[in-house]
Amino acid sequence: MRIAIVAESFLPQTNGVVTSVLHVLQHLERRGDDVLVIVPDSGAGDVPTEVHGAEVVAVPSWSLPMYPDVRVATGGVVRIQRLLQEFRPDVVHLASPFVLGWRATLAARELGVPTVAIYQTDVPAYAAEYGMPWAERLLWRRVCDIHDRAALTLAPSTSSVAALEAQGVQRVRIWRRGVDSARFSPAHRDEALRRELAPNGERLVGFVGRLAPEKQVTDLAALAGVPGTRIVVVGDGPDRDKLAAALPGAHFTGMLHGDELGRHVASLDVMVHPGETETFCQVIQEGLAAGVPVVAVAKGGPLDLVDHSRTGWLYAPGDLTALANHVRDLTGDESKRRAFGTAARRAVQDRRWSSICGELVGHYAAAIDSGQPEEPFPLGLLRKRARSRA
Repeated sequence: MRIAIVAESFLPQTNGVVTSVLHVLQHLERRGDDVLVIVPDSGAGDVPTEVHGAEVVAVPSWSLPMYPDVRVATGGVVRIQRLLQEFRPDVVHLASPFVLGWRATLAARELGVPTVAIYQTDVPAYAAEYGMPWAERLLWRRVCDIHDRAALTLAPSTSSVAALEAQGVQRVRIWRRGVDSARFSPAHRDEALRRELAPNGERLVGFVGRLAPEKQVTDLAALAGVPGTRIVVVGDGPDRDKLAAALPGAHFTGMLHGDELGRHVASLDVMVHPGETETFCQVIQEGLAAGVPVVAVAKGGPLDLVDHSRTGWLYAPGDLTALANHVRDLTGDESKRRAFGTAARRAVQDRRWSSICGELVGHYAAAIDSGQPEEPFPLGLLRKRARSRA
């Protein structure tokens, strides 16, 4: 196949979208497919020009004032259309599409190329977290504009499928995520690292992810009364200084990658994830693979990942007393923690990226066979709207 992947973020950033795209690129390289990747530039000129045999084209972008690491592509549809026209893809893969993905949607439709849209980021839910609750309906409109025009929409969890269908999006299928069960493994539990992080023998309770409002990491302050524990925060983001003040005594590692990340995850006793906007939550799956039981909010992606009372605990949104009690339960009972950890590893260790990406290729083929869906509204109006936003 000839596949164009248009992603809202890419290297050198590290997030769930980037991780998924990199695994897809590895799989397509092994298959021998021809791949073009179109992404926003980084502002520093450090986006690679080739990854896993795929050409990478970075288009101009600007950073969000409140979150400099997030880049928003600028420019109109014509540049994207020209890139696609020159490459001649059989299908366009839209990775967590919103701004650049919308332009790629318009360009692909103009060229008669089907799109597969990967729903991964709940952008509308971020509106309230960033002080703009009035914008949620407008953001959902853009999400629906993109997914209504896709030959197929792939969502990572049952809750995200339900959310899209509630907005009227059709042709939605589940496409989950794989996990690297070699990098994230109980074998990497490091007692020397544990002594460094917990010199008094504390149990390590960790959060892994972006330090931003939508992750609700400040909820970990509710764990202050859990005896014999220390909080470990792995990641970075705009809320780091705020969180350092809210979580005195916590250890902040900063951003970690690769084997070092795997070592830190495996060295935790419990992983906690309080964010209520997760469509999947890959870090939970990585924690489970490392044999670490998880305490997470019972909303969104975690509902599919955490087997309540077997691989971890789920608590109702906003019930921070339950959060603290579940952490107390696991850190205070070593035999239970070990049993949960063993079950956690078994639950996810066979979710290989190779099979997950094989499913994706099948979805590409289905999209190519089905062609484009009927235009939701007249193409002339679509072009007018696109020009007004360019």
